[in-house]
Amino acid sequence: MRNAIRWLSFPHSTILIMPSFKAVQGLWCATLTPLDRYGRVDHPRMVAHVQHLFTQGVAGVAPFGTTGEGQSFAVDERRDGVEALLQAGVPAARIVAATGCTALPETVALTRHAVEAGCPAVLVLPPFFWKEPSDEGLFDWYAQLIERTADPRLKILLYHLPQVSAMPLSVNLIERLATTFPDTVVGIKDSEGNWAHTAAILERCPQLAVMVGHEPHLPRLLRAGGVGTICGVSNLRADLVADLLLPEVTPEAEARIAAFIRVAFSQPLMAGFKSMLADQLDDDGWRAVRPPLVALDEAQRQALRAALKDAQLHAKSAAVAR
Repeated sequence: MRNAIRWLSFPHSTILIMPSFKAVQGLWCATLTPLDRYGRVDHPRMVAHVQHLFTQGVAGVAPFGTTGEGQSFAVDERRDGVEALLQAGVPAARIVAATGCTALPETVALTRHAVEAGCPAVLVLPPFFWKEPSDEGLFDWYAQLIERTADPRLKILLYHLPQVSAMPLSVNLIERLATTFPDTVVGIKDSEGNWAHTAAILERCPQLAVMVGHEPHLPRLLRAGGVGTICGVSNLRADLVADLLLPEVTPEAEARIAAFIRVAFSQPLMAGFKSMLADQLDDDGWRAVRPPLVALDEAQRQALRAALKDAQLHAKSAAVAR
């Protein structure tokens, strides 16, 4: 992928700025979480899916984020899921654990586990139950997370997803965290899909490794000095996302990812993604979601299949050993 370089210009000089954090860049997948017949995390399916993603060019995975229904799982379930990947031989360097919870002690517990396991970073959603906290309150929450984790190896990717969390991270807050904790707050996943917000982070926080969750923004992000994506579409069509990381991105590639997203978002997102993956794998076990989410009914599944066919976006075969 392209080098992530940003230039800051002053009257008599130009300073080259490059994000110092290099461990997470390129194409990373926010992985779906399979469930067994009893509603528990299905570790064998999870491992098989992650291993298959690596064959598709995915650099690493972020389990138990939004696409992975992370907030529907207990601390032990999330920790055990990461352990299952590690025990199956998935390198810790290819796992960014999503550790954000509403309760700070739970976030600390998951964060400590990820750091001790050797994960290069953790992805941390802000506490999202108490609405409209001040920047000061959110700063204190992240500061206490860093203090209580108490490990110099800790690297945090902030997670901005206000359309789901209802908890935006302002650019002022992001800049303050990055400046106060330069060795720990090393990047951000901006999943709002608001380019103005992403551009402001790139301008004011050039030391951060900036990634997006909204795939169509990837070409513009890379041109502006961002480093890649952690996204859900790569569960299904890593090839479409990879095309956006090429030095020269074609209009056709941009049109195809936009079309895929329009189809995918035509149904409830996690249930729709799981339905499409179940079709790819010929494995209806993948359809299960944890309440309060509900799996697609047969009419919804047929509508999704028809929309994919009409857009000439038939799911590529993804045969995975189970």
